[in-house]
Amino acid sequence: MPDLAEYDYDLPRELIAQQPLSHRSDARLLVVSRRDQSLAHAHVRDVGRYLSPGDCLVLNDTRVLPARLLGHRTRTGGRWSGLFVASDAAGNWEVMSKTRGKLHPGETVMLQDRVAQDAFPLTFLADLGNSLWAARPNVSGSPVDLLADVGRVPLPPYIRGGEMQESDVERYQTVYAQRPGAIAAPTAGLHFTRGSLDELMRCGVGVCHVTLHVGIGTFRPITSEKVENHQMHREWCEVSRQAVDEVTACRAAGGRVVAVGTTSVRVLETAARNGTLSPWQGETDLFIHPPFRFHIVDALMTNFHLPRSTLLVLVRTFGGDALMKRAYDVAIQERYRFYSYGDAMLIL
Repeated sequence: MPDLAEYDYDLPRELIAQQPLSHRSDARLLVVSRRDQSLAHAHVRDVGRYLSPGDCLVLNDTRVLPARLLGHRTRTGGRWSGLFVASDAAGNWEVMSKTRGKLHPGETVMLQDRVAQDAFPLTFLADLGNSLWAARPNVSGSPVDLLADVGRVPLPPYIRGGEMQESDVERYQTVYAQRPGAIAAPTAGLHFTRGSLDELMRCGVGVCHVTLHVGIGTFRPITSEKVENHQMHREWCEVSRQAVDEVTACRAAGGRVVAVGTTSVRVLETAARNGTLSPWQGETDLFIHPPFRFHIVDALMTNFHLPRSTLLVLVRTFGGDALMKRAYDVAIQERYRFYSYGDAMLIL
C-alpha cells in the first residue's frame, strides 16, 4: 500500500482557478485512454465525441446549501465564521466553528445575512471536537429555509479565500441539482449545461441520477502516513430503483457507465459492494484506494484534485497510478486550470 507522500505534487498557485469560465462547457478536457495509455486535449463541449450511443452518464443531483455562516459573538462582539454541516430530527445543527478565543457551551452567536444585518442567534450546545459544535438556531424553520436567509455559498478556501460573489450562487451549482444537502459542489458536473446534456441524449447517451450529499470531509486532507489508515468521513447517499434499472440496462446492452465525478463513483460502488448494483440508501464511508476492484464504473469524468486528498487517491486507483501521474504532469505543463472551478479530465 503506497505512502501518502506518493500522492503529493507541486502546483503553481496561478493554476488554481479563481473564477468559472463564462460558458460552462468551454472548460478544457484532458482525455485519458487506459487502453492505449494515451492523452488527448479537447474541451468539455467535445465530450460527445468520446461517448457512444448506449453509454450512460451518472450524475450526482445533490444541491449545494448556502452553508457558510458569518456573525458575531453576542458576549464579546468578536467576529465568528462557520459552516453548517448537518442537522438532526430535533432541529439541532452541527456546525464547524472558527473564532478567536474559546467558545463555551451556552454561548450564542448572532448570525448575519448577506448584507451584514443581524438575523437570528445560534446557541452552542456542546463541543464535538475537531472544531465541530452542536448548536441550535433560536428560531423555527427548516435548515434549508433558515440557510436561505443567512447562508453564503460555501466556496473552498483556495477560491478567493472562500469569499463568495453573487455569480457563485448560480455557478457553484450544477444545472441538474435537485436535492438539497451538500456543503460542497460535485464539481465535475459544473461543466454541463442543460443544452449539452440534451444534445448527448439526442445522440443516444443515457443520463441517470444518483445522490451523494458532499460533506465536511471534502475539506480535509489525508493526514496518516499510510493511506489505508485514513478514517473516511461519512456522507449520505442514495441509488434509486430507477437508477439501478437504467445502469443495469446500459451494461447489459454493452454500454459504458460513465460516472460524472468521484461522488458518483462512490455512490455506485457503495451500492455494489457485493458485486451487484442494488437500490441503496444510507451513509457511506467507502474509501477507494488500491487495490480496490470497481464493479460498476467503466469511465470517469472528473476535475483535477488536491494533493494528498482521498479524491486524488480514488482517481489514481481508477485510472492507473503511472498514467494518472503523467496526466497530472501534462495538465500542469499545458496550463490546465485546477480544482473546483477548473478544467476536467475524462478517463476511458
